Amino acid sequence: MNNASLDDALAIAAAASRVAMSLFRGALDVEFKADDSPVTRADRAVEAEVRRLISERFPEHGIFGEEQGFDRADSEDLWIVDPIDGTRSFMTGHPLFGFLLAKLHRGETKLSIVALPALGEFYDAERGRGARLGGARIRASDRRVAGDAVLYISEAEKIWRDAPEVFTRLLDFGRTRRFAYDCYPYALLASGHVDAVVDYDLQPYDYVPVALLVEEAGGVMTDWQGRRLAMQANVPVIAAATVELHHALLDTIRG
Repeated sequence: MNNASLDDALAIAAAASRVAMSLFRGALDVEFKADDSPVTRADRAVEAEVRRLISERFPEHGIFGEEQGFDRADSEDLWIVDPIDGTRSFMTGHPLFGFLLAKLHRGETKLSIVALPALGEFYDAERGRGARLGGARIRASDRRVAGDAVLYISEAEKIWRDAPEVFTRLLDFGRTRRFAYDCYPYALLASGHVDAVVDYDLQPYDYVPVALLVEEAGGVMTDWQGRRLAMQANVPVIAAATVELHHALLDTIRG
């Protein structure tokens, strides 16, 4: 069996969420990796379960996970897994951590899941078929005027450290700004609650699943130079509900 369906992906996400919630707000044995990012036994347990399920259902498919890297990297079909998107949130009991899953064929993302296990929210997207929350269609806002926009700034301390002039300009963008982390701002963007997200220092498992959700909800997502996102490390991104807002954010970042 080689053809993965949205139902397969949702089933895998549901299983991953059950594992995550069985460990949430429990003893986690936190360790820190070479880049000072934390990892817990929850990260490892969720990814192990997801890899088991994918390998059972689709033994020829490749897998790229945050904790264990690549298996069968030369496969035409590749799953990307972020077992706990927001480990710092998870380890401090904050419920806005996520689970991210994407399925690619020949380098193109075909479907993705953005799950918020503690909230019981499951967002999904399929290439050319739109975005949904719990099976109901969602759509990004039609906000076009930058002065009226609601902007989420993620990884603000990293932006301030590496690009303080950009950070200062972002603080003047839009009508309302919020600082945030992890995947939930993209889900809020895709469902029309916020208008834009600026993020920084992302890996493919951070941005590939959410990019399809944003795009299938009608939004735009690129790097800070306006380039299409590819499988690259340490990427700064812009996501916006409309082309007009995206252009305005590009101009703001460029100064």
